[in-house]
Amino acid sequence: MVARKTIGAIKFQIMSPDMIRKMSAVEVKIPETYDEDGFPIEGGLMDPRMGVVDPGLRCKTCGQKMNRCPGHFGHIELVRPVIHSEYARYVELFLNATCKKCGRIVLPDEEIKKIVKTYPPKMRLKVIAKRAAKVTKCPHCGYEHKKVRLDRPTNFFEEDKRIWPTEIRERLEKIPDSDVEAMGFNPKEFRPEWLVLTVLPVPPVTVRPSIVLETGERAEDDLTHKLADIVRINIRLKENIDAGAPQLIIEDLWDLLQYHVTTYFNNETPGAPPARHRSGRILKTLIQRLKGKEGRFRYNLSGKRVNFAGRAVITPDPLIRIDEVGVPRKMAEIVTVPVHVTEWNIEQVKEWIKRKEYPRAIYIVRPDGTRKRITDTNREEILEEVAPGYIVERQVMDGDVVLFNRQPSLHRMSMMAFKVRVLPGKTLRIQPLVCPPFNADFDGDEMNIHFLQTKEAQTEARELILSTHHIVSPRYGKPIIALDEDFITAAFLLTHKHTKLTPEEAADLLYEVGITELPEPDPDGMISGKKIISMLLPKDANIEFKSNYCKKILSKLKVCDGNCKNCPFDAYVVIKNGKLVSGVLDKAALAPGHGKLIGYLVAKYGNDVAADFLNKLSRILPRFFTRHGFTTSFDELRISEETRKKIREIVDNAIKKANEYIELYRKGQLEPIPGKNLQESLEAYIIQALEQAKDKITGLIIREKWEEFQKNPEASNNFTLLVSGARGSALNIAFLMGLVSQAYVREKRPHRGFHGRVLAHFKPGDISPEARGFIRSALRDGLSMIELFFMGMGGRMGEVDKGVSTQISGYYYRRLSNALMDVLVFPDGTVREVTRDALVQFMYGDDGVFPMHTDSGNVPLDVLYEKVKGGRK
Repeated sequence: MVARKTIGAIKFQIMSPDMIRKMSAVEVKIPETYDEDGFPIEGGLMDPRMGVVDPGLRCKTCGQKMNRCPGHFGHIELVRPVIHSEYARYVELFLNATCKKCGRIVLPDEEIKKIVKTYPPKMRLKVIAKRAAKVTKCPHCGYEHKKVRLDRPTNFFEEDKRIWPTEIRERLEKIPDSDVEAMGFNPKEFRPEWLVLTVLPVPPVTVRPSIVLETGERAEDDLTHKLADIVRINIRLKENIDAGAPQLIIEDLWDLLQYHVTTYFNNETPGAPPARHRSGRILKTLIQRLKGKEGRFRYNLSGKRVNFAGRAVITPDPLIRIDEVGVPRKMAEIVTVPVHVTEWNIEQVKEWIKRKEYPRAIYIVRPDGTRKRITDTNREEILEEVAPGYIVERQVMDGDVVLFNRQPSLHRMSMMAFKVRVLPGKTLRIQPLVCPPFNADFDGDEMNIHFLQTKEAQTEARELILSTHHIVSPRYGKPIIALDEDFITAAFLLTHKHTKLTPEEAADLLYEVGITELPEPDPDGMISGKKIISMLLPKDANIEFKSNYCKKILSKLKVCDGNCKNCPFDAYVVIKNGKLVSGVLDKAALAPGHGKLIGYLVAKYGNDVAADFLNKLSRILPRFFTRHGFTTSFDELRISEETRKKIREIVDNAIKKANEYIELYRKGQLEPIPGKNLQESLEAYIIQALEQAKDKITGLIIREKWEEFQKNPEASNNFTLLVSGARGSALNIAFLMGLVSQAYVREKRPHRGFHGRVLAHFKPGDISPEARGFIRSALRDGLSMIELFFMGMGGRMGEVDKGVSTQISGYYYRRLSNALMDVLVFPDGTVREVTRDALVQFMYGDDGVFPMHTDSGNVPLDVLYEKVKGGRK
């Protein structure tokens, strides 16, 4: 038995000067690296005692060659001490917390004991330094206590006198171990004077190897460049001190040494100009190597390069299924998938080996692990040799399971499994219906595809993360893989009561999805669109709900008497025994985040039935839409002269009301809103008056367009988009035909610009609606230059906010996901934090309900009852 050990804990601490010297294999005294013959210089930065990176050479410390030597540290003895720039703030706290003369904490012993009992170690130093700032005399020796100020990055001043690192180190050395412990540190592992460096560790050569360029010249690592600067200045400083140079020159060189050590640790230190290469490139030093997206942790440890993966631009293909991804033939020919040869598949395997064209076998792997490429010369030999137990690596084919991912991967559905569909072209093809989970569009997005290599991975992907298993979102319990935009418009038009198809047109649509029977035609010989949809539904489907048309238009216009069962506008959806009896299928029935019908199919019949319904709809609707046609014209944006007149009156009254508020404000008679001052109250009143006008105008236009829609549904395709919920809102209609209304910057009326006014076109002090971004024109009529400028202000603010908030929320998500990485749901339903073996919840979500299996968080008891009643499982 092999004794296995587990790491109990990892401790990070400051290295003492003695520790640095003990672990060092050599003291570096020479800034050069290689001699004229190309060998490392003894005592230089590439000294062979620190490890070797050149083939053939042996390390002089461990005796190993390049591939076995781990590397060894060296050290530089600094002529004068320098501040560790990353801990300068701690040095400031220590200096302010302790006495210059005796080194004790400048607080009475009773108060120190109270702080030790009250605060955890991490907080003590800051608390003590904060209280010590009020002390003028040391209670232990009576010496005057002065405040020390840090001038970043590493300069310290006591009043106006600069304190140099030698004095700082002397002061920190005086602090007794008992006080170090009281400030929250273990004096056996850390002493404050260690933050003032007297010796600098030099990383092993293996950490900063040099590379040989095509010209034969050596290019040194950025760290080596920086260390060479430190050694060079260190030598110059020593020479000047030994030669008795003026104090001013010594101080300048000392500051230069401090600068090089500071930028060696962090080349982005605020207050220090970044160190650059001769070419002008900024050097990447220690902290830059570790942090950020390109740093060691995220780039080399969290993220890895992988084989059997591809990346390409995505394009839409509505003809493939929602569980398929179109893979370019060129990609499928390069990547392979292993197939284990058995008695049952050996004949098929031999067929792949025989083939010289796609799809064919590329390699065989023998049971002993040796791998051989199949060529024309050895094909016959391999055919005779191959037997159960061998592995054949063949080209990717239709039906192979792959992982498909779009970055940034923000939730579990950013990576789903799909089945391969090999297609011509150079792009990866996806069904438009699966865009919402990935947040994908087709404006140049790229996605990653991973070809799974083991049976376990393929089975796991097929059973757990196939796209058809994620029709309902685990976040809010509503469909996320659903129909969107043009699909919704097409579904609305197809199921509208006025839509009638000839038997030939109906047959064309149904044949698209493999249905060869026609529904019973109406008495006039035509077939309604509702009957086409009914052919796709399960025969025992029963559901009723309000359409988007009902919820968003009719309810706002208040034209409905509340009798949904006999809706005169055909806006109440009734599906009875698999027949669409009434209503239109629109956003409420089919769209992501709503999709009442899709959610019902998933809950009652399962993912496969819902996926089949979506696949068929995604074939039929584009076919219907192409035949039907859908466009818009400028005439659709016209409104009656009577409505125009009402809009002008409403706008004039709103501006008049706003000006009245301004007059009351100037007279000091404006009543303030509770919680706001007079100026804030005035802004709120003005915005309220203008917003009310916009709402009235929106209502007027919507009513007029709805009346036109009632007479002729095809009179306004813009309105059809709004009614169906495919795109846009009532506000967009108002912008186009009524008025653009108030422009906002940071949720306020524009107020910055010229002195006392936003634009030079207005008088100073003018706060009227027109001077503060009110746009009374409609987009159809065109905007004046001033209105266009105000609209641009609001639009630009939106773009900036979007960019900034995306960045911030992305960072917050990253921190949150990293923090919750170890919180897992266990098979027994408990939620635990695995690293600490801590119980977070006795039952997942405190109720054990997974949102993906609910309807907006509500358990669909009626559907479950029907399942049990019907004997379904």
